[in-house]
Amino acid sequence: MKCPYCDHVKTRVLDTTHDNRGGTRRRRVCDDCGQRFSTYERPILATPLLVKQDGTREEFSRDKLIAGIRIACVKRPVSAEDVERIAGEVEAELQQLGRAEVLSKLVGDKVIAKLKDLDKVAYIRYAIVYLGLDDLDSIRNEIDHLLVSR
Repeated sequence: MKCPYCDHVKTRVLDTTHDNRGGTRRRRVCDDCGQRFSTYERPILATPLLVKQDGTREEFSRDKLIAGIRIACVKRPVSAEDVERIAGEVEAELQQLGRAEVLSKLVGDKVIAKLKDLDKVAYIRYAIVYLGLDDLDSIRNEIDHLLVSR
């Protein structure tokens, strides 16, 4: 593994951990400059195509998913690790389905359920766009529903 700081090709692995999605995190140190860094390895599995509401198909984009979750979590006590975890869980669940195509609604449903457990304000922000809450009454109803289900 090449060092990202000095481009030296000799690095050593200090620690290895595995996650429940089959990924491997390795903590490394460069033999030349002594800088430490982490690498993350995960198997590349095929993700299904997403079938949009208008019938078009598009490749699943982890980056696009993360961007959407980040927007909902702006100025909230949600760590970048939590955002990555949600995206990883959703991606892994899609891959485990073993289908060539899935409705994009399934992705939104999975994200909104995870945000509801993580941060209620981020959930409401995501729900406004995803569920199409386009007036104050519908937003208020969703907030009331959250408060009742505590």
